[in-house]
Amino acid sequence: MPNLSILIPTYNDICVSLVERLHHQCVCVPHLDFEILVADDGSTSQPSISANQPINDFSHCRYILRPQNVGRAAIRNFLAQSAQYDRLLFIDSHMSVIREDFITHYLQYADTHPIICGGYTIPKEVPPQPENLRWKYEMKCLHLQTAEERKKNTYANFHTSNFLITKSVMLSHPLDERFRRYGYEDVLYGKHLSLTGIPIFHIDNPLGFCRFEPNERFMTKTEESLETLEEFREELKDHSRMLQMAQRLTSLHLRPLLSRLFHLFHPTMRRHLTGHHPSLLLFNLYRLGYILSRPTK
Repeated sequence: MPNLSILIPTYNDICVSLVERLHHQCVCVPHLDFEILVADDGSTSQPSISANQPINDFSHCRYILRPQNVGRAAIRNFLAQSAQYDRLLFIDSHMSVIREDFITHYLQYADTHPIICGGYTIPKEVPPQPENLRWKYEMKCLHLQTAEERKKNTYANFHTSNFLITKSVMLSHPLDERFRRYGYEDVLYGKHLSLTGIPIFHIDNPLGFCRFEPNERFMTKTEESLETLEEFREELKDHSRMLQMAQRLTSLHLRPLLSRLFHLFHPTMRRHLTGHHPSLLLFNLYRLGYILSRPTK
């Protein structure tokens, strides 16, 4: 008999509609034993907490309110430990179900692969948002999200936003809980899976990326992820083109000059990127400058 634990970490986000879509698909699968667990990682938004309470009204669903924020890796490990079934489907709370056969498509591969990645896409119905930096960034990278493209670099293209994994693998190979801030926990996990030889199977079973945070919020998250990248530089240096570029510029003795230039133009660059006409070229230069301006260890 098939079984499935759907695990959704959330933080200051409302995901009732996501749970509703997933629940509807699960109850339509004959003889499927399932549960949907939503773990709130210490949200500070009371309206979001209140809005998510109806999740408890769906059969086989629980909204677990955690009193303290433990970080993106630890909350996923907590969900894996809390799950009662053998197959764990991790989904980020801001994603949307866009396929009517999303659950059944995963289940047809579940018995033969320990880890399956479904990817994501921006549905055609989502209107263009050229004033939104996150939308522009994701649209630029969207062609890399097909299974065919992800298979070209299987482990580097592992993402935690939409993947199925056996409980035994997840418990024996948990996410690294040193990653408390935003970013790169999935990159290091992909590296770990590569070193241990656990295969990843990529399929086209995307979730929809339909909501995009304001530019100011995206820039804050970007800066946080770059600080994470710098913190784990030694472990990620072979898995980050940004770190490799920074190292090349450092070896050319350009780091001090570029760091000073970044500090000089930082306010202007950031003001442009949080405005109504953000530039992806400027965004990439900003990220590189931010890394170069970090103190070297």
